[in-house]
Amino acid sequence: MCGKIRAKPDWAAAVSPDGAAASDAESRAYRVMNDLPVIVFDGGERYVMPMRWGFPDPADWRRPRPIHARAETIDVTPSFAAAFRDGQRGIVLAESFNEAPEDGAQHILTPPRPVGIAVVWRRFEAGGASLLACVMVTVAANALLRGLPTGRMPALLDAADWAVWLGETPAAPEAVKACLKTVEGARWTMTREERAATARRARPTVSDPPGLF
Repeated sequence: MCGKIRAKPDWAAAVSPDGAAASDAESRAYRVMNDLPVIVFDGGERYVMPMRWGFPDPADWRRPRPIHARAETIDVTPSFAAAFRDGQRGIVLAESFNEAPEDGAQHILTPPRPVGIAVVWRRFEAGGASLLACVMVTVAANALLRGLPTGRMPALLDAADWAVWLGETPAAPEAVKACLKTVEGARWTMTREERAATARRARPTVSDPPGLF
């Protein structure tokens, strides 16, 4: 399941797929518990709001649970239904996303151009303050990802569906939900993510006091 994406910091100002093309900035990794730059629509225009990736756990708001919402049941699951119905839907523009099969090895999926990942969001009272948090919407994996194997992938929105998903173009709930579909026939690059090697700690010696601690 996806728990990491890459995006460019200046995409926070890009509120359309075409807005990503002009950036020369270095991309950075966003993980669960990071603040994602989420594109939303407020009834007048699109803009970007930072939101924590992961709804707060009911037992401890500092823990993220859940971090994903299944597209098939997003309109009936209590945690997500109100946000979906009330238009608390957003988009994260991403350069790539990670998937991990059952053995836990991370794989990086890189489409030929940035993609818009569907999210739903809510406002919570947490730790005595207001917290904006979002979860990534997922759909059934396509043939490429099933080969890992993994059963889910992010819901990647067609550019033509952005306005409907954001609520900019009025649509019935069924039409909004229809935006969430598996992308098949994708020509994506998939590479195994290599973990950074951990330096072996030297055996402590009297001549190396720091090595004793």
